[in-house]
Amino acid sequence: MTDIAWQTLLTSGWALYLVGLAFWIILQKRPPATTVAWILSLAALPILGYLIYYFFGPQRLKRFRLRRLRSRAAVDPDDKSAQAKESAFDAPVHLRQMARLGFASCDNPIATAQEADLLVDGAQTFDAIFTAIAEAREHVHLEYYIFATDRIGKALRDLLTQKAAEGVKVRLLIDALGSVTAGRRFFAPLTRAGGELAFFHDTRIGRRFRPVINFRTHRKIVVCDGKVGFVGGLNVTDDQDERVNPHAFHDVHLRITGGAVRWLQTVFLEDWLYTADKSRGKTPLENFERLMPQVSAGSEFVQILHSGPNDEREAIHRMQIAAIDNARERAWLTTPYFVPTAPAVFALISAAMRGVDVRVLVPERADSRIVSAAARSYYNELLNAGVRIWEFKDRMLHSKTLLVDEDCSFIGTANFDSRSFRLNYEVCALVYGARMAQRLHDQFEADLHYARRIPAQFRQSLPRRFMDACARLFSPVL
Repeated sequence: MTDIAWQTLLTSGWALYLVGLAFWIILQKRPPATTVAWILSLAALPILGYLIYYFFGPQRLKRFRLRRLRSRAAVDPDDKSAQAKESAFDAPVHLRQMARLGFASCDNPIATAQEADLLVDGAQTFDAIFTAIAEAREHVHLEYYIFATDRIGKALRDLLTQKAAEGVKVRLLIDALGSVTAGRRFFAPLTRAGGELAFFHDTRIGRRFRPVINFRTHRKIVVCDGKVGFVGGLNVTDDQDERVNPHAFHDVHLRITGGAVRWLQTVFLEDWLYTADKSRGKTPLENFERLMPQVSAGSEFVQILHSGPNDEREAIHRMQIAAIDNARERAWLTTPYFVPTAPAVFALISAAMRGVDVRVLVPERADSRIVSAAARSYYNELLNAGVRIWEFKDRMLHSKTLLVDEDCSFIGTANFDSRSFRLNYEVCALVYGARMAQRLHDQFEADLHYARRIPAQFRQSLPRRFMDACARLFSPVL
């Protein structure tokens, strides 16, 4: 065969490959810019590009979604009970619509809590968690992104080991990438005592490639006896315990008791069953009645929101934007990673333009320079619209909260960025009512004492502006 014939054959093959690839990607119905970017990028890498897209592209999310839906069906609580709790929410129409939106976007209705307490920083949070675990009599469930092997990690492992030896059912689910230093050897005392351990999305290469960077569980959940629950920003690490590290991250957590814990439990059980479905050695769950005990109604109304790449409804993203859109007086956001989506920027700017007091509190320097640079690239357009921005100077700010008016308080694990809204598995609590709103108000004001306000006329050198703009190009994956 001549060189010309070979060239014609290769060109025809490449053209057929490109047409087939474009047809396949277009059928995924992703955003137009994303679709074009995938096609152009993979066209330049005929074989490698196909493998990258197959193992790490949107198609893989569909397979995850099918698996997780099966897990969800196994733990969904009784619908009639959920509807009864939701119908008892006697509130203004805009709050009832928010609760309805939350249910429609993640299937969790509003519920009551006997207590909903804001915990600030590691000492207060870890003390409360350790106390709840020590008092547990039936089961302790934990899910964490980072579980370090340092002082606090060893102390928690030892407490869990003690509870397992006492006959309490201990289940620990940690992210395989975030907790990469905490291997099975570290947790051997726990498993020998009867505790169960699972790694979410194992990063090792086994029967097939696993996702490594994306699709992590960023959730931080503790549930004790189905009656006491914790959710928020703190991981298990000395980096978040000011008693050990004077430069520990500044963060907040939420402790709840009562019926709302049932829905935090549901999120954990779905993740546990999903992980156990692909792992060996996990025992079946005991009857769900003991995991979901009936408790008396409380005075606090809480809605547990969860989201992840398996669910295109993007519940946390959708709910926070809806809350900002409904804001009448204020929308105060605290986040360590501020790389907002286009709809989020639009919501913040629109709220400020109609006279809402919009404030954004971010760290002066995040633990990722590219994230800090990308965040600064949004300052001018926000400031020009009337949004006020502060940079926290004291320590690394790690709190993830949103306060809207006097009745909507978001506290959870999700940063205000695309990774949290679309790529990671996240969970947060939306607490309705004035009591928690006042608590978040006071905490926000206290944090401003350690922050520097960004002037309305924000000026930077041309090289810095260019670097920030370049960092912004990576916003969808930061």
